[in-house]
Amino acid sequence: MMRCVSKWCWWYGGILVLVLIGSGCPKRTPPPSELPPGGVGTPGIGETGLPPAGQAPGETTRKQVEFGPERGGPLQDIYFAYDSFDLSAEARETLRANANWLQNNSQARVEIEGHCDERGTTEYNLALGAKRARAARDYLVTLGVSPDRLSTISYGEELPLCRESNESCWQQNRRVHFLVLTR
Repeated sequence: MMRCVSKWCWWYGGILVLVLIGSGCPKRTPPPSELPPGGVGTPGIGETGLPPAGQAPGETTRKQVEFGPERGGPLQDIYFAYDSFDLSAEARETLRANANWLQNNSQARVEIEGHCDERGTTEYNLALGAKRARAARDYLVTLGVSPDRLSTISYGEELPLCRESNESCWQQNRRVHFLVLTR
């Protein structure tokens, strides 16, 4: 009888060890410089999750640079209230101007990047950035821009414009940025 009990103890002990090994420490998330486009690679955050064909992540093409100033090019960013993806009246006005430019430049393809401030979890900010990018895309489509020319991606909090921890800086980071890929 004692032998049978110790056999069960070894069996349950072995299972416990396997469970503890299997549940061990979570894997380390790579720093932002090693993350693929869209943050941690969550499916659905970017439409493809990959950079444009022939372009490595983080690489800027000559065409992307020649369109204008370092931050905006011909299309202007829009900004959001804290924890929101609703388009303000000012954002809608900016999107109308962006839609006019896109209609006058019918060959241009645009990547719409959703960004957030540093508050909130990485996962939450990736989801919020995706909602912001999608809201901007959907509004542009209602203004007559072909959805085939627009792609979305979320960077969450990973690519801030401002790195200070204050409201003024956070406001700059709660944005949608438009990146002209081809013209």
